[in-house]
Amino acid sequence: MRARDLGIKFEGKPGLLNAITDVPGLEVGMVTLISGDGELISDSGPVRTGVTAILPVGKTNTQQAIPAGIYSLNGNGEMTGSHWINETGGLSGPIMITNTHAVGTVHRGVIEWVKQNFPEAAMEWLLPVVAETWDGYLNDINGAHVTTEHAIAAIDSATGGQVSEGSHGGGTGMNCYGFKGGNGTASRTVPFGGKDYVVGVFVQANFGDRKELRIHGQDMSTLDVPNPMDESTWIDRDKSRTVPGGAGSVIVVVATNAPLLPDQCRALARRVPLGLARTGTAGGHFSGDIFLAVSTAQPGELSSGFPTQKRNEAELKSLDFVPWNYLDAFFTATVQSVEESVLNALVNNETMIGRDGNTSYALPHDQVKSRISKP
Repeated sequence: MRARDLGIKFEGKPGLLNAITDVPGLEVGMVTLISGDGELISDSGPVRTGVTAILPVGKTNTQQAIPAGIYSLNGNGEMTGSHWINETGGLSGPIMITNTHAVGTVHRGVIEWVKQNFPEAAMEWLLPVVAETWDGYLNDINGAHVTTEHAIAAIDSATGGQVSEGSHGGGTGMNCYGFKGGNGTASRTVPFGGKDYVVGVFVQANFGDRKELRIHGQDMSTLDVPNPMDESTWIDRDKSRTVPGGAGSVIVVVATNAPLLPDQCRALARRVPLGLARTGTAGGHFSGDIFLAVSTAQPGELSSGFPTQKRNEAELKSLDFVPWNYLDAFFTATVQSVEESVLNALVNNETMIGRDGNTSYALPHDQVKSRISKP
């Protein structure tokens, strides 16, 4: 069940699947790790985590750089490779999302995958993009449960079509607005120049305080469901520290097949917080909110590898792009898709019990339907 199935109304025209994979050639893969119950035993479990791979131009073309831009609303998080994207305006390789303490392992996994599949590229330098959110409420986050093999498997499994929402891949152990969170996706079509382009969004939602949540403009802060995460001392057995509501993070990937410049991608990424705000969040200090936008239209035109020709024999490169004065429709599509992606992550989910019996409850569908149906 997705957000629209509850009667939640959204603006804009979605793509065929209403998913980031509506962008032609884009592939998503996941590995989900769930094992064990009961008391947390570091390095043993319980395990509620995973890894997600997004390949904007598929596996075959993944090492061809595409225009990209990053925006950070609050930097209490990590997205590796961001300095190189900011420097060159280009992204090559998969986009990986996992838990906070698995970034290094997944980073290495990408390198191993490139070594196996693109050995010439691996002979130069690799700066994989790996982003994270924190799943320590449900997961043994300090355990080395995510391996390089899992990262490789996530990339290898990437495909187009339906995207697993809720508690899968990197989103397995995540929470959102005091409910079970995780993966969500949505898309919008944007006509320009006689063509219909797609803006697709993927979120790993692990942010938001219960008292902030808004759906369809309605206050959802008083939904009758327990919220053990709210200002709770669950993190310490001696109850010495309190975890503020909304502590977590959100990673958002925006992709479009419209031809855009790197700065235009960055402009799309800057619109992501407007979509998040529609669901209620104010962007808390303890939430790392980092967003990446890419254009898949012209792979290879932003190559930054070692030269293959002498300087006086090399040719100029050029990029087509949507004129800046026509970008508003793409900004709107981004905002709409982000909002719907977050709500899909909440709706398309189930209650999960993790370490020490910590429970993340699913959004109550019947209560939400009742509230949004009121005038």
